[in-house]
Amino acid sequence: MYKFCILAFLCLFHSVSFSQTPIDIAENTVKVSSQTDEVFYYGFAEGDQLVFNFEEVNGKELKEIEIMFMPAHSIYMEYKAKKIVNKTIQIRETGVYKFRFTNTNIFSGRVCKFKIQRIPGSEATRKFNSTVYNRTTLDTSYADVQERFAVKSDTSFQEVLNDVITVHSLTNSRPNKVVKPFALPNNTIAWAYYIGVGEEGENMYRYATKELMRGTNNGPKDYQIASNPLKALILGSYSYLRLLENGEKVLYHLMEGNNPNAYLEGKSYDFIKSRKGINDYVKMDIVKNNLSFCLTNESLIFPINVTIKVMALKVDAVYDLRMVRKMNVKKTEEMYLKN
Repeated sequence: MYKFCILAFLCLFHSVSFSQTPIDIAENTVKVSSQTDEVFYYGFAEGDQLVFNFEEVNGKELKEIEIMFMPAHSIYMEYKAKKIVNKTIQIRETGVYKFRFTNTNIFSGRVCKFKIQRIPGSEATRKFNSTVYNRTTLDTSYADVQERFAVKSDTSFQEVLNDVITVHSLTNSRPNKVVKPFALPNNTIAWAYYIGVGEEGENMYRYATKELMRGTNNGPKDYQIASNPLKALILGSYSYLRLLENGEKVLYHLMEGNNPNAYLEGKSYDFIKSRKGINDYVKMDIVKNNLSFCLTNESLIFPINVTIKVMALKVDAVYDLRMVRKMNVKKTEEMYLKN
């Protein structure tokens, strides 16, 4: 009977001494910079006692310390902490626990020492692994969605400008400079313009149009499409346009952006194209926005009427709808324990 009592006492002593022996999980010194958080993660087993010690090395206050059972259950919170000694918390559920140290001071950091221990609830959890690991999981799902797709490309001409502008002489009370702005349509790939002064300029364009119309019935397909001089010019066909030698002249500049304002104010400016003559015709491959023709009449007495025509070639995609199965992969970062 005496031996049995001694054995029972030794077992009880071993059990009590074991249950009170803390296991070190972490002992660290960390600087918590101004207006930042420092976060650490450790695992604990159900039945453990978590023992937490903390000290701010310089005796300053740390705004917040929080211990949280992940993902969002707070089990301990301390405000304006300078020192915490042997704070013991009973762990009710096995899992990952977050330790958050928050410094809201806008001027200086905090140097913090902390020690985290666990007292196992039983011999079975004595060798519990408190290291927290990270892994990426992929969740793949599929959904049918409606999608626009290009069926074909639609090529077409668009008349951009067809105007007659009066430009007054140098001696007239009204300005001898005129700005005519215009915008090319979206998806323009090439364009052309014609400028002509007075009846001579108009007649040249009419002549070219008439000559082109004669060949529309028997000519090649692209020639038939180019039933006006600017279309022919864009397509590289013969346009029947030619430069005139006799008549009133205009000085024109093709400009972009704010250059026309500088032109009107007599300041320096840049231009894309410029010529002085009775008429002019040009195919343009450079497509820009915010364009203007700037016209100047250098005659002392006589005003001039200037015809400006602009034609653009554009390519527009024709769209339709179809159902497409799309794969959606959701990436999730998660923490886990190996036990």
